[in-house]
Amino acid sequence: MLIQSTFSAKGAPHAIVSLGKPLEAGAPHVIWAHGWGQDHRAFQALAVSLERAAHHTLIDFPGFGQSPVPPETGHGGIWDTADYADAVAEWLGTLPRGKRIWVGHSFGGRVGLRLAARHPDVLDGMVLVGSHGLKPIRSLMARLKIFLRVRTFKALKLLEKLGVDVSARKAKYGSADYRNAGGMRPVFVKVIGEDQSEAIKAIRIPVRIICGALDDQAPPEMSERMGRLIPGATVSILPGLDHYTVLSDGGPQIAHTVAKLLEGQG
Repeated sequence: MLIQSTFSAKGAPHAIVSLGKPLEAGAPHVIWAHGWGQDHRAFQALAVSLERAAHHTLIDFPGFGQSPVPPETGHGGIWDTADYADAVAEWLGTLPRGKRIWVGHSFGGRVGLRLAARHPDVLDGMVLVGSHGLKPIRSLMARLKIFLRVRTFKALKLLEKLGVDVSARKAKYGSADYRNAGGMRPVFVKVIGEDQSEAIKAIRIPVRIICGALDDQAPPEMSERMGRLIPGATVSILPGLDHYTVLSDGGPQIAHTVAKLLEGQG
């Protein structure tokens, strides 16, 4: 049975959905953390498939799903992944302690990495799926294209301030996530500029990294670098899958990995 509720941390309401075993001392607890632009439904089917193995919480991060945009009380005002991680740690500190596994896709992986690095005692394992968290390695040509797009976009914004209608041209620039971010755009801009390559070296819990071989948003090379930086981490690259099909077609692999961590065999 799915139970909807809310917790508040760092002044931000977080909508959650819970299912599975009762959350009591000693009970295993899996926290499912969605990617950018998604909500708890991204992982709901997988959580249901493991319902008997643990208590499960599926989070709507502030600014997504049923959770409102976070207040400007973060580091420098706008929230970053440290703020999201600190809020989760605050909430976890109020709950009975059992084995805790974090499962994060994309943005949820960013938050999980920050959580494990900043609050080393709150988690016991982590599964990262198509996770961001490091700066991508780009060719010289790719970096040049990005530079030119940024300069052009800034020029269009200047023309806009001068009263020139450039809305049609502006719409062609920026990623789909940026264009669709709405009130979350300042958070998006702050988050995508982060590089956790130094911080994650301190993570000491078991980390299992899963990535689609065709993922062009969090490419396999990023997962492989992440695996080399986190002590003891393992990396699985799933052929034929991309950033989103890894959640569906790669679901059995994710569920199997979570189950093994719960059993202490990960």
